[in-house]
Amino acid sequence: MDTVIKLNGQTAGRDKVARLLQYLSRVLWHRLQHTNKDRVNAFKNLEFQLSTFRKLLRFGKCIDVIYSTTSLFNHPDATVRHTLILSRIASALFLLGDHLLWLGRADVCHVDTDKWSRVSNKYWLYSITMNLVRDFYEISCIIRSEKQLIVPDSGVQNLNDLYKILIRTVMVLQRNKGVMIDTIKNGCDFFIPLNALGHTKLSPGTVGWLGVVSSIAGLLVLIDPKVKLFPA
Repeated sequence: MDTVIKLNGQTAGRDKVARLLQYLSRVLWHRLQHTNKDRVNAFKNLEFQLSTFRKLLRFGKCIDVIYSTTSLFNHPDATVRHTLILSRIASALFLLGDHLLWLGRADVCHVDTDKWSRVSNKYWLYSITMNLVRDFYEISCIIRSEKQLIVPDSGVQNLNDLYKILIRTVMVLQRNKGVMIDTIKNGCDFFIPLNALGHTKLSPGTVGWLGVVSSIAGLLVLIDPKVKLFPA
């Protein structure tokens, strides 16, 4: 119950919970298409309402995101600095498009929803791509720093040595939960805008499950800030 109260007391927590329910709704209506068509529209409507609710929760956040880039200009690691700054700029532009979509849904003004949905997804994809570049860079740094523990002194002689290296690499990465959770989250999210833009042909159910996994990863970070990758 403490966890529920903690999440409900944060705007980010409510957003992540709503996101989890939104993508679960997509999984459900896709599964029910062939068994219970009467419930499909109900879950599609729930998904739409949750999406609109999240857009309202995030309204104005583009200003916060773009301002947060100022704290990164003095980061000592050039790769982390550049990837995060580019990611946040793209994220701010994604949110700007998202704000316009909410204004259109709320009938505040006329908005070409197809156009701005595509623009928003493009910038979301750019942001996730930069995050993944940063994640892979962090993983490579961890592997380099733990090379003596991962690679046998005798080097790679056969497939058994290669298997041992793989197991040791996984064990090393498991100790760095922040990087692993962030990579899983961004890896799942990557395919959602990619699919929305028509670059892949994933089923709504698959997209729904990807959203569920990435939402759970995001909730884990909110529940336990110790597993958050810094700077994020």
